[in-house]
Amino acid sequence: MTEDQQHTTGDKRTTTSPRPHRLRFTGYVLRPTQYAALSLWLAPLSFLALFYFYPLASILGVSFARGEQGIAAPFIEALTSSSMRGVIGFTIGQAALSTMLTLLVGLPGAYLLARFDFRGKSLLQALTAIPFVMPTLVVAVGFNALLGPRGWLNLGLMDLFNLTAPPIRFANTLTAILVAHVFYNTTIVLRTVGDFWSHLDPRLGQAAQVLGANRWQTLWRITLPLLAPAIAAAALLVFIFDFTSFGVILVLGGPRFASLEVEIYNQAVGLFNLPLAAALSVIQLGCTLLLTVVYTRLARKLSRPLSQRPSAQTRRRLIGWRRRFAAAGIVALLLVLLVSPLAALAVRSVTSLDVDSNRQGSVPSGLTLAFYRELVVNPRQAVSYAPPSTAIAISLSYAAGTVALALALGLPAAWALARDSQSRLNRLLDPLLMLPLGTSAVTLGLGFIVGFGKPLMLFGERVDLRTSPVLVPLAHTLVAFPFVVRSLTPALRSIRPRLRQAAAVMGASPWQVARRIDLPLVGRAVIVAATFAFTISLGEFGATALITRPEYPTLSVMIYRLLSQPGALNYGQSLALSTILMLVCAAGMLAIERMRIAEIGEF
Repeated sequence: MTEDQQHTTGDKRTTTSPRPHRLRFTGYVLRPTQYAALSLWLAPLSFLALFYFYPLASILGVSFARGEQGIAAPFIEALTSSSMRGVIGFTIGQAALSTMLTLLVGLPGAYLLARFDFRGKSLLQALTAIPFVMPTLVVAVGFNALLGPRGWLNLGLMDLFNLTAPPIRFANTLTAILVAHVFYNTTIVLRTVGDFWSHLDPRLGQAAQVLGANRWQTLWRITLPLLAPAIAAAALLVFIFDFTSFGVILVLGGPRFASLEVEIYNQAVGLFNLPLAAALSVIQLGCTLLLTVVYTRLARKLSRPLSQRPSAQTRRRLIGWRRRFAAAGIVALLLVLLVSPLAALAVRSVTSLDVDSNRQGSVPSGLTLAFYRELVVNPRQAVSYAPPSTAIAISLSYAAGTVALALALGLPAAWALARDSQSRLNRLLDPLLMLPLGTSAVTLGLGFIVGFGKPLMLFGERVDLRTSPVLVPLAHTLVAFPFVVRSLTPALRSIRPRLRQAAAVMGASPWQVARRIDLPLVGRAVIVAATFAFTISLGEFGATALITRPEYPTLSVMIYRLLSQPGALNYGQSLALSTILMLVCAAGMLAIERMRIAEIGEF
């Protein structure tokens, strides 16, 4: 504070607003010091530097060092080769088509959830959110149980029309890729657009209708322009996830289709062409960084709608047979698309199969819990054998560690973003938080192996992370950390500044304000973020498959092992484990729906 400011404010002091308290309040609320901002970012940036940028730089450095014609050669090959251009074109094309289909399915559902209250709404929201945290292998098994050669639909049609071969060909098709992407990402549209839509003042549209506009004119000229930032943000986020899709294309698409992510995997693991794999990773990372910068700018606009009202005041009951009929159609579409594959998976896990000699495949023969009982059995009594029940315990411990790390890192970052979202530092660092989501899981996994292949010196001691099971929750935290920040930041921004001002005027320091005002008010949002981190850790497969130790398998890795082994018992155990994972994720989504604060959050 300058001398002139001191002279000006000196005459206006009162006994209820001491000078030191006002200084602390001014520094905390209106103009945070650079030191305070950096102190909040210190732990998150240190974590990203050590466990994201360092492994990424390690694998890229090793990959480019193996190139015989210089660093530029792999990039020239990636951009000039017709096959590589085809891979890039397919990646962009399938992501764009998947995004359009996701919007087509999600926008009617977003309107229903935003504007109407009906019985079973919370359950519907929880059920439609489950696919977003399900691992790819479980989704592949679910679609196979529903639409595969031995799926329920094919078996039913074969029995109904007395066919000898499955009439529906779903696996290894572009349709399978598109349907799976819609299955995964529809909840993003429901959340992002639906939550924003629920807070728009309906009186704007009513005023337009009073002035002579019909419903379609109101939709095109009033509602859609107001929703444009939310729709664009949701579409961009869906495109990012589809652009970096790996498991869906690898498992359901088959060898006919290859995206950038799959090609990175093939070049690095199959052909061991690390220079080309690294070049493709850099291209993918550059595109993802550009997309995340645009997304974060759009996301900031969602917190400043033109006319905002509490969602409880904007919703109404479903009245009239037309509205009820349309709502029933939307709910049926969401349930068929997003719930039926998982329901088919659960039913198949308690159904025994017998081989039918007159047809291809097997037919259901009865209900059984044998697959679940076999999860705790060691058939060979081997000392080194890890039964599936062990994988459940290991996954739970990894998930608990992920929650602790993600919250410890996400809370400071969310506080920094909520305090001053327009500062140059926050605008620069905000997109960096999304980078792990858009980075190849194969590249990160290989980076962990290369970067932590030798012991590191941390705090004066040699630490061998490569042989430590701690590496898995660290990798899971990279994926869960952005979701935690995105869940907490809007909740922190929603706190009324007057509450902080009152505490500061009464003598509370910035840290006391954070501990006694902010944390109690966002406690439920913290629980939501923790639940997100927990379910994401349980379902993560891409990086885990590369860095997990054989004696410490996770649920997703164990499911993959059982699927890769022949025999009905192994297949049945994979179904049982997948069902257990699905039920845990469903419980987490139900908890999130009950604890969310007025639908605050970006996910």
